[in-house]
Amino acid sequence: MVEKIGGYGVMNSEKIKSGIEKAPHRSLIKALGLTNEEIEKPLIGVVNSFNEIVPGHKHLREIAEAVKKGVLIEGGTPLEFPSISVCDGIAMNHEGMKYSLVSREIIADSIEVMTRAHGLDGLVMIPNCDKSVPGMMMAAARIDIPTIVVSGGPMLAGKVNGNKVDLSTVFEAVGAVSAGTMNEDELHDLENKACPGCGSCSGMFTANSMNCMTEALGLALPGNGTTPAVYADRIRLATYSGMAVMNLVREDIRPSQILIEDAFNNALAVDMALGCSSNTVLHLLAIAYEAGVEMNLDKINEISEKTPNLCRLRPAGPYHIEDLHDAGGIMALMNELSKKGLLNLDIKNVTGKTLGQLVSNYKVLDNKIIASVDSPYSETGGIAILKGNLAPDGAVVKRSAVAEEMLKHKGPARVFDGEDAAVDAILGGTINKGEVLVIRYEGPKGGPGMREMLTPTSALAGMGLDKDVALLTDGRFSGATRGASIGHVSPEASEGGPIALVEDGDQIEIDMINGVLKLNIDEKTIEERKSKWQAKPSRASGYLAKYEKMVTSASTGAICKP
Repeated sequence: MVEKIGGYGVMNSEKIKSGIEKAPHRSLIKALGLTNEEIEKPLIGVVNSFNEIVPGHKHLREIAEAVKKGVLIEGGTPLEFPSISVCDGIAMNHEGMKYSLVSREIIADSIEVMTRAHGLDGLVMIPNCDKSVPGMMMAAARIDIPTIVVSGGPMLAGKVNGNKVDLSTVFEAVGAVSAGTMNEDELHDLENKACPGCGSCSGMFTANSMNCMTEALGLALPGNGTTPAVYADRIRLATYSGMAVMNLVREDIRPSQILIEDAFNNALAVDMALGCSSNTVLHLLAIAYEAGVEMNLDKINEISEKTPNLCRLRPAGPYHIEDLHDAGGIMALMNELSKKGLLNLDIKNVTGKTLGQLVSNYKVLDNKIIASVDSPYSETGGIAILKGNLAPDGAVVKRSAVAEEMLKHKGPARVFDGEDAAVDAILGGTINKGEVLVIRYEGPKGGPGMREMLTPTSALAGMGLDKDVALLTDGRFSGATRGASIGHVSPEASEGGPIALVEDGDQIEIDMINGVLKLNIDEKTIEERKSKWQAKPSRASGYLAKYEKMVTSASTGAICKP
């Protein structure tokens, strides 16, 4: 039992504010304008990823102020500090995308530095877009002081001619213009309306996928994954989150008590039922590593095989996160999964209730958006892990966003050493139906940075080739990607993985139903090519050069080890 002092356990902040020898420390704290009464209270770090570049983060000052109000209501002293964030959409298809996944590690590291250096007692983390959410959850697991996450919330969908549209619609429209099925005036109208305001892009893309995972893992209050950014409910949620962290500090409830193996199993089940971004595999592996929980690609396939896919949200279907929210949100979806015994309902979360107590209060309100477990969109999950001689350590595909006729495919390889050459070929109209595009040297080390490839996949979809052409890479895909797009091929090309040995015309066999990714050439030929293969010299500099030396395989979450 933790000793209680003034209603709280022994606080981290005592090391910076208690005793005669801490008079210099208190003097510096008082330079902030804090009173003795404020200093004596628990010190709560409010990690705000606000900036004026990322549309998902432009409103986070308001969220932070609501959080601080909640902390004050419950008797704490909030102390705000910043965190960076990258907009994957703006960074897409140029050198900026090399820095997206890299930012996840910087986010986690910088929060650790600020928290440890200043002896904080608890944390409220305010992320929203792609890497800020997993980066902050990695930090929560690593630092292990009472922590809650409250995100900025999803963007509303745009509307064009009465139809809902989003960022992926714009990316696909580029391909449509290249194919001559849309004119530039129509594209201009679409770009003005697709992203109507603040928030994380409105489909089940990576940012919203990971925000939903905050609820599934138990680190956020109900509604965090789906309440739209512009709703007043989002502000109230932030205030309640500030209040809730004080109870976590009071009871000394830490992420290590929440982020246990069963929590990750629950999150994977929710992931499969939602049909989340394939990037959730990368991020859940990394968060589990920080939490000291063993998790691997085989476990992901095991859970996918027994979890029905209940949602078809953009890009897999016509619905958006606002529709999921109106249908009951993540808690309603978890209630539905619990009917088949697919969740552990006895585990802790930041509300202080068991998961079973929590989800019992939520019901599915629209079975078009959240299907019944007895009548799912698919009997198996939205994500599949593929293995074979082309990906001995595994590859990932968002199976729920793949046309049925492409779940099994065999075709000749078209090989590109890097995304840029592939995009030129696609937009140049030189890709043929039936081919398998191979984009390599884009892995965690090979990029470095493991770029997302929404541009080539969207161009294929916009040109009407997503049901005829498969794409595989040692890089990764945006959550907005649809079609037969297989990423995270491991080992990657820069490590001498089999993907480095593929040549134009080689037959590649894809079977997403049985989890197979195979290069149909004999073993002797593979060995001959391997004996001649030479690693490409690195041209990375700055932080990318450091990252290249530390990062591990995508099959282990692309975590960084010294």
